[in-house]
Amino acid sequence: MQARAEDPGTRAATAVRLNEKPGLSKPGRGPRSQQETWHAPGPAQAAPRIIAVTSGKGGVGKTHIVANLGLALARQGLKILLIDADLGLANLDLLLGLTPRFTINDVLQQQRRLEEVLVDGPEGLKVLPASSGIPELADLNEHQRLFLLDELDHYGGELDAVLIDTGAGISKNVMFFNLAARERIVVANNQPTSLTDAYALIKVMATQHRERSFKILVNDVPSAREASGVYLTLVQVAERFLGSDLRLEYLGFIPHDPTLARAALQQQPVMAISPRAQASLAFTEVAQRLWEAPAPEGLEGNLKFFWRRLLQCRV
Repeated sequence: MQARAEDPGTRAATAVRLNEKPGLSKPGRGPRSQQETWHAPGPAQAAPRIIAVTSGKGGVGKTHIVANLGLALARQGLKILLIDADLGLANLDLLLGLTPRFTINDVLQQQRRLEEVLVDGPEGLKVLPASSGIPELADLNEHQRLFLLDELDHYGGELDAVLIDTGAGISKNVMFFNLAARERIVVANNQPTSLTDAYALIKVMATQHRERSFKILVNDVPSAREASGVYLTLVQVAERFLGSDLRLEYLGFIPHDPTLARAALQQQPVMAISPRAQASLAFTEVAQRLWEAPAPEGLEGNLKFFWRRLLQCRV
């Protein structure tokens, strides 16, 4: 049996030193030492921003990030919808302490309207729960697609942003939601497997689907220097093997904080139980940086556009 050649970019993703001093985008700033407030302006476009939060590897804290970023944005008066698109685990509702009666599967089967399925989360968040065993979206018939597009478009005018908690890896469902979104946050930590899998995800999106812009959020690291090293590693490897036109924007980092584990045990976001914890301060800063950054050029969508991309894409 012939051995499969290893991608040199994957090897390089673990070879770059994580503690090397970064020279790009000045990513080393840590969370503010005290609680600060900021006032989010309304979106520059009439349509809501559609943002996928994704990762190459499971267990990097992606669902925690979706819940807490959503809460940080909601506290600024923004109307936020969280979509649990991790169709295998479907645990966003658990982290928020919610017990949904229905899921997205009930909408796809046209058994419930979207308004009946959405669950009210803390501080005005809306949550669209997932369900295991959901049919592939690509297998919906034309009538189901039109029904879903109409449901989402009707509701989309009430939102400022949609955060999508995708599954991990490069499976068909993960690609579906990443391709449908217009902005992508790739979550990674300082573990070698996390770095190689984050690179693999970016590589597939860039080479097979021509996506050239990603935001990088480093999670669960002890310092700004460590986070900067993770970011620099991905930048160096991506530029070397995927081209210098690939844009990796540093969104920030969430420091290691034991309060996160305590919050998970209580089935609440850390920002809800300990707003002055280091992780909570970092989520607030990341949310501000995310919202104040300009939306991607050529943003042409409302939720109907998002779902049209989702239902028409082939991976």
